[in-house]
Amino acid sequence: MESYQQQFIELALECQALKFGEFTLKSGRVSPYFFNAGQFRTGLALAKLGRFYAQALIDSGVPFDMIFGPAYKGIPLAVATASALADRYEQDYPFAYNRKEAKTHGEGGTVVGAALEGRVAIVDDVITAGTAVREVLAMISDAKATAAAIVIGLNRQERGQGEHSAIAELEQQTGIQVVSLIKLDDIMSYLQARSQEYPGIYDKVLAYRKKYGVNE
Repeated sequence: MESYQQQFIELALECQALKFGEFTLKSGRVSPYFFNAGQFRTGLALAKLGRFYAQALIDSGVPFDMIFGPAYKGIPLAVATASALADRYEQDYPFAYNRKEAKTHGEGGTVVGAALEGRVAIVDDVITAGTAVREVLAMISDAKATAAAIVIGLNRQERGQGEHSAIAELEQQTGIQVVSLIKLDDIMSYLQARSQEYPGIYDKVLAYRKKYGVNE
């Protein structure tokens, strides 16, 4: 695990974006952990988050020309990532995000910020069913731009309705690489190394992983 990945886990725990307990998901599954990027809600947390996303994007080696954040959680991520790329890597990229509903006055449209051009790196929190991401991909395609990669905070490594995860299905169907800051395996490694601090949690997550997990 890279140092920034461990720092991301620690920040998620500190902000309670990552919690352990018993959580019923939309799928009906009862998960021993829950991740909610909406809990990163201070300036310092967002600044750190932007640095982590920027590093993951740079480390991926995927060439891109701009950053795009899907509404709503992707909006601050796009801003923070673009800022971190400029501040830490001296790479100044344009960014944009979308509105849920098209604006009918002023400049109009659904896209705010830079025009969708070239290779677009999409930043978001998670991919669950992949529906929201597919809507963004259609928007990028309509603009004659190209989706370069999708960067997310957490890959749950969990199968969807079929035998594969929503992430794997999305990659197979679109050919677009999904880059995750961390995977569930990283969280498990963190818990295993801190079993005294989080007694019994690792075993619960492991049991869930065995029941619903995929090795992708």
